[in-house]
Amino acid sequence: MRRWGRSVHGGWKRIGAHTLVRQGRDVELLHRATGFATLALVTLAPLLIVVAAADPLARGGFASWLADGMGLSGRSARLLTDIISPPRKVIGTTSVLGGVALAVFGVAFGGSVQNGYERIWGLPSGPWHRVWRQAVWMIAMTAYLYQEVQTRSLVSGPERIALSSASGVLFFWWGQRFLLGGQVRWSDLLPGAVATMAGLVGLRMFSYFVFTPLIVTNAISYGAVGVVLVVESWLIGVGYVVYGGALLGRWALEHHGHGHGHLHRHRDPGTGTGTGTGTGTGTEE
Repeated sequence: MRRWGRSVHGGWKRIGAHTLVRQGRDVELLHRATGFATLALVTLAPLLIVVAAADPLARGGFASWLADGMGLSGRSARLLTDIISPPRKVIGTTSVLGGVALAVFGVAFGGSVQNGYERIWGLPSGPWHRVWRQAVWMIAMTAYLYQEVQTRSLVSGPERIALSSASGVLFFWWGQRFLLGGQVRWSDLLPGAVATMAGLVGLRMFSYFVFTPLIVTNAISYGAVGVVLVVESWLIGVGYVVYGGALLGRWALEHHGHGHGHLHRHRDPGTGTGTGTGTGTGTEE
């Protein structure tokens, strides 16, 4: 047993897993995932509810978006729909000023995601005038979620899995690059995008087997609050995957990618300084 334990420990160090754990602790991964879930529920969800309600092609509203993302069906999906206002009621009670306020709060969510990516890649926080990037990212994310829901009625089975996986990898690949202001090369960001999408697929499967019955149980025990708690738990998982996928991508690049630790950076156009980090030196592309 002692020899086996030494072998496991040696293998753990050889693959650099201890570094991944340390990096996750340094960026406060669980804390950021919890903040991601809180902001998503408070700032992002109300905005998406209004956007989904304004959709002329679908009648399910945001409830159908959320049920699709969590992989819910049957009674659990109906319980989720019951606690979210019908689309007509949402549109009828939302003013122009309220819509603008929701958009501003939504941009704050994008800023939180940007800050998380900057921390993962060891980059300084972007200047305030980059807020337009957060707004564009929010629009792109809404479009990504919208097409995910719409393709549900067009394709199914392996075709939808392939389409969702490809579009997800493209979104998270582009999203990191865009929010980071082009300071990290495309090739360096691809492993993180793939890891993020793989994690979301795993989370969807977990949600289907665990959260689907849990929503019914919590609805009976705690009512609408119980359903919201399950949704919040799922959002924590999403946040963990979004940040953890990017962190895993950087770790894989440093320890098992080309160059073993030599990360490449662009020169920051806002400051004119290089931002190389890691064991190698940053170089301009």
